[in-house]
Amino acid sequence: MTPIELFRNEHHSCLMFTDLIDDDGQAVQANQFVVVDNGVGALIDPGGNLAFNELFLALSRWFPARELRWLLASHADPDIIASLDRWLTSTKASLVISRVWERFVPHFTKVGKTDDRVIGVPDAGGRLPLGKSELWLLPAHFLHSEGNFHFYDPVSKILFTGDLGVSLMGGAEARIPVTQLAGHIPKMEGFHRRYMVSNKILRLWVRMARQLEVRMLVPQHGAPIEGRRAITDFYDWVETLMCGVDLFDDRAYQLPTARIDAQTGRTQPVLRVA
Repeated sequence: MTPIELFRNEHHSCLMFTDLIDDDGQAVQANQFVVVDNGVGALIDPGGNLAFNELFLALSRWFPARELRWLLASHADPDIIASLDRWLTSTKASLVISRVWERFVPHFTKVGKTDDRVIGVPDAGGRLPLGKSELWLLPAHFLHSEGNFHFYDPVSKILFTGDLGVSLMGGAEARIPVTQLAGHIPKMEGFHRRYMVSNKILRLWVRMARQLEVRMLVPQHGAPIEGRRAITDFYDWVETLMCGVDLFDDRAYQLPTARIDAQTGRTQPVLRVA
C-alpha cells in the first residue's frame, strides 16, 4: 500500500496510510500515521490486528519499522492499539498514552510485555521529543474518550485529531483532503453527535485549537481537512454542535420492551397477552 505524503522536507516527514483494512463493511476504515524527524520515528494510532501486517510491511518500505521510537495512542480503543502486543514484539518503541489508560493497556499484551515501555501522560499533556523536534500532546479528553490526546506537529503544522473530525467513508476516498467543509458535514454529523460527549467540551477544545497555526486537521477515520477556510469552518461547526449528553434525556433510559432475535440480531416488540 502506498502512503500519502502529508508533508516532507529535508529532515522531517509525515505519512498517512488509509486503506490497510479490506473495505468490506465489517470493520470501520482507519488511518495510521508516521512522523519522522532526523531519522527518529513515531507511529500515531497504530491500529488493530487487521492492519498490522500490511502496515508493518508498507511502513518498512519508507522507514525501518524496527527503529520506531514511539507508539502514540490518542486513546485505548481497539482500532487504536489492539495490535500493541505485535508492535512491542517487533520494535523497541514505547507506548505513549493517557495515564487514564496506562494500567489498562497490558490487557492487550502478553504478561510483562509492557514493563518499562509505557509512558502515562498526565491530563495537561506535554511536549514529546522527536529527533531534533517534538510532538505536542494536546488535551482532548472526552472527545470521545475519558483520557484522550491529540498530537500537533509544529514542523508540518498538522494536528492529528483522533476521533474528532472523523468522516465515514472508504480508504480510497479518505486519501483526498477536504478543502470545503459544507458538503462534507453530512459524512461527519451523525458520528459527532453520538461520539462526542457534549458541546461544552467541544467549545473548550476549539478555544485551545484556535491558538495553534494549523495547516491540516487529520482524523483517525476519513479524510483530512486542509486549508485555513475549511479548518475555520470546522471550528465554527463543532463549536455550536449539540452532541452526546446534550441530546439525551429520560427517554433514553427506559426498561427494554423489545426482544433480540438470536439468529438475525434484529429487535422485535414483545407481544403482551391481555
